[in-house]
Amino acid sequence: MRKIKEVLRLKWSKNLSNRRIASSCGIARPTVGEYLRRAESAGLSWPLPAELDDGRLERLLFPALPQLPAADRSVPDWTHIQRELKHKGVTLFLLWQEYRAAHPDGYQYSWFCERYRAWRGKLDVVMRQDHRAGEKLFVDYAGQTVPVTDRATGEIREAQIFVAVLGASNHTCAEATWSQALPDWIGSHVRTFGFLGGVPELVVPDNLRSGVSKAHRYEPDVNPTYQDMASHYGVAILPARVRKPRDKAKAESGVLVVERWILAALRHRQFFSLMELNTAIAELLETLNARPFRKLSGCRRDHFEQLDRPALKPLPAQRYVYAEWKQARVHIDYHVAIAGHYYSVPHTLIKKAVEVRITRNTVECFHRGSRVASHRRSHAKGRHTTVSAHMPESHRQAGEWSPRRLMQWAAKTGPATEKLIRTVLDSRKHPQQAYRSCLGILRLGKAYGDERLEAACRRALILGSCRYKSIESILKNRLDEQPLEEQQELPLPESHDNLRGPAYYH
Repeated sequence: MRKIKEVLRLKWSKNLSNRRIASSCGIARPTVGEYLRRAESAGLSWPLPAELDDGRLERLLFPALPQLPAADRSVPDWTHIQRELKHKGVTLFLLWQEYRAAHPDGYQYSWFCERYRAWRGKLDVVMRQDHRAGEKLFVDYAGQTVPVTDRATGEIREAQIFVAVLGASNHTCAEATWSQALPDWIGSHVRTFGFLGGVPELVVPDNLRSGVSKAHRYEPDVNPTYQDMASHYGVAILPARVRKPRDKAKAESGVLVVERWILAALRHRQFFSLMELNTAIAELLETLNARPFRKLSGCRRDHFEQLDRPALKPLPAQRYVYAEWKQARVHIDYHVAIAGHYYSVPHTLIKKAVEVRITRNTVECFHRGSRVASHRRSHAKGRHTTVSAHMPESHRQAGEWSPRRLMQWAAKTGPATEKLIRTVLDSRKHPQQAYRSCLGILRLGKAYGDERLEAACRRALILGSCRYKSIESILKNRLDEQPLEEQQELPLPESHDNLRGPAYYH
């Protein structure tokens, strides 16, 4: 019950301020002002007429609005209201103002909000979620796979189904890949952006290992390659929280729709290639996106054209080139090992950690976010790719490492070890390229003893195999303890273009 009489008494009889009246009656100060304004407009004064009870006083100050037919009030099109709310910056109050501008006798804001929420409550949970146009793309894999048969061998291989759903329009994308591994995961994103013709602001994946290196409620670690792809397209990665299905309700719903309307329809068909399967999926996907909504007007494609497509950011000039990232530590020979090949970096980074970006054709090294080296990728294992500018003028590594020091270390083990180390150093264009192998050979003495290492080096020289793996194999299989066969060691020539001689190391 409104406290109208008490407000009028305190004001006109006690002459209190509006603020004190509001405090005394437990109502808002603007409400006190409104009561006084309406009483003055009605011509009332204190004391009030005796016949004016609370009910009559309220009806006098707050008369009922004229009852207009619903047709004259023009009930809003709630589907249009919901679609407009998905545009960035649009609020329910703004839409009500536009509604009243077009229909001056229309409903008030409170009724407008109440009826909209009642209508919205009848929609499916996924449709009720508020997503701005062009804001979020939800991605996930379907739990169901599709068998693909190899024509030549008859082998059946299960194809994974990647699903992506735009938040505002529910526009759905799907494709088949051989796995959920990182290359297929990144490739599916790149093709999805191309299919949409633009890039959203956010991509919301599940905590799949290919996308999230380490799941965390507050600060999940995004896979470096995934983050690299996101930076190329200017999109942010927002992983769904662990055990929070509502964070990815769109993806879950999209997967369910794809399984019901696409995979179920293909259950009796036999496929002999991934391309054949993707062609069938694309045909049914076109039908799915054109299928009318049951509780909303239009279809996924219509909503996409009206909402998401205009709000998507343009694609970059070039597609993302798949690249893997790894951490590496620079060895004393100022090289890093990538897939068995060694690439040089500036010698000032010896023993420091660098990040390596690996593509099909290039290998790039970064230190503290700055690129310090770039090489054409090589698949020759055990070989070196060295840039002369990365080498120190003195060819000395880590302050003291040098061919002379390695030779002195080898001489402590025995003459065969010294000779083998010299052979390894002479086999490379730059002695520094052999440091890693020499250190590995010499350190075998710590594990197997200097006597066994000397015997293994003697056998390796006779066999003509001076590689680290050969010596390690001799020691592991205890071949160094077996008598040597009658085989004369081939003498090395005294002079040759590829031999430096003992004087080189002094």
